Amino acid sequence: MAGETVITVVGNLVDDPELRFTPSGAAVANFRIASTPRTFDKQSNEWKDGDALFLSCSVWRQAAENVAESLQKGMRVVVQGRLKSRQYETREGEKRTVFEIEVEEVGPSLKYATAKVTRAARSAGGGGYSNQGGNQGGGYGNQGGGAPAADPWASSGPSAPAGGGQGGAPAGDPWGAPGVSDEPPF
Repeated sequence: MAGETVITVVGNLVDDPELRFTPSGAAVANFRIASTPRTFDKQSNEWKDGDALFLSCSVWRQAAENVAESLQKGMRVVVQGRLKSRQYETREGEKRTVFEIEVEEVGPSLKYATAKVTRAARSAGGGGYSNQGGNQGGGYGNQGGGAPAADPWASSGPSAPAGGGQGGAPAGDPWGAPGVSDEPPF
């Protein structure tokens, strides 16, 4: 990504993602997000919304399918990708420039919501995670989807100690080893 503008934007989906397929069969999902800055006005003692920034986004392949299944209009998302500008001419002959994000990563924001992540079944050259929609109590819910039998993420909770594990942690788990604190190692 040398020389490219990498950007991370937090905003709300303006519409449901639109999933399409190229003639060769590659999936692409297009969506728009609105990012609105908020500032606190000390004189009126209230929050004020600034001008919204609307950005078009595109995501490809398995991630596109996951986005289409998982995200819907109104959800707050975090989008990371490459900012691109594109120029075109309108029918009236006016030259326009638009900015778009070629999405590398996208997911729900957990600032005001919760999400349950389900690992998506791998397809050729793909893989990843999917939050399968469903809005419950203002958060992002999960409507199911099973995990493959050998999926290490599929465990439903702590298991019985094995080997040197502690408190239900699997053997070899550095977080469950005796003498290790709950603080991250970095």
